[in-house]
Amino acid sequence: MILLMLFGVPGCQTKTSIDITDTPASGTINISVDESFKPVVEELVKVYEASYPGAKILAHYKPEADCLKDLLRDSATRLVMVTRGLTGKEARYFQDTINFVPISDKVAVDAIAVVVNAKSQDSVFSINRLQQQLTGALGYKQEVIFDGLNATSTVRFAIDSILKGKKFDTGVVRAVKNSQEVLDYVAEKENAIGLVGISWIGNPEDTAQLRMLKKVKMAFVKCETCSDSPYVKPSQFSIMSKRYPLVRGLYYVLKENFNGLGSGFVSFMKSERGQLIFRRAYLWPGIIDFNIRTVKINEKLQKE
Repeated sequence: MILLMLFGVPGCQTKTSIDITDTPASGTINISVDESFKPVVEELVKVYEASYPGAKILAHYKPEADCLKDLLRDSATRLVMVTRGLTGKEARYFQDTINFVPISDKVAVDAIAVVVNAKSQDSVFSINRLQQQLTGALGYKQEVIFDGLNATSTVRFAIDSILKGKKFDTGVVRAVKNSQEVLDYVAEKENAIGLVGISWIGNPEDTAQLRMLKKVKMAFVKCETCSDSPYVKPSQFSIMSKRYPLVRGLYYVLKENFNGLGSGFVSFMKSERGQLIFRRAYLWPGIIDFNIRTVKINEKLQKE
C-alpha cells in the first residue's frame, strides 16, 4: 500500500497538469465558425497568430447549427462564432453537465446582402417582396439561392426575420454548399437572387470581392423604419444606423473557465485592434464605438 501511495500521487498530479494545454499566447485550439463570416475571421486569426507565433488557431467553417453542436458535444471545441448567444435551455444543459455556463457577447454587427447578376435590371427589394419571393407568390421565374437549406444562420435569419412564420416554397428556393457557391451561382444565372453575409461581398479593398462585383451587384432594400422610406444598400453606415433592415450580430460563445487560448482570442476580438479589423472588413464593430462625422471635401475639422 505504501508503494501504491508513492507511485499513485505523481500519477494524479500528471493527470491534472495535462488538462490545461494552452495559454492566451501559446498552444493550439480548434474553433468552429459560422461559414458566412469566414473572410473576416480568417483575417482575425492571421493577425492574432502573427502577434503570438506560439499560438495556433484551427478555424473550422461550417453551418451555424453544426458549430453549436460542436460546442455541446465536442469537448475539444471551446469557442464558436455564430449569430446568437446561448438559449436558456442550452445554458441549463451546460450548468447541469459541466457545472459551468459558457460566456457570450456580440463583437460585431453584420448585414445579409441581397445579390443579383450584374446584368439584372431587378435590383430593388423590400421585406414584403422578399417574403413573396421566398413563398413562391411571385412565381418561379427567379430562384433564391441560399448557402444551404438547413442549419445555416442565413436560412434561420430568413425564416425568423423575412418569412415570419411562413414557409419556403421549395420550387423557388435553391441550396448550394456555401457562400462562395451562392456568389458563383448568381454570377452565372441572370435571374438568380442570392443571400450572403456582407463580409463576402462588401469589402472594396478585397481584390477577389472586387472581381466578383463585376459579375454580381448588391441590391437595394427598402428601409421599413425610415420616414422617407428610402432604398439602401448594405454599408457600414446603413448597418450602424439600422437603415438597412437585414442586419444581425456576430457573437462568440466561449466554453473556457480558465485563461487559455480561447480567452486570449476573445480578448483580442474585443480590443481596439480586433474591432478595427471588423471595421476594415466593413462590418460594424460591436464593442467599441467609432464616430461618424459628416464633412465636406476640403473642409477642415475643428479641434475638440
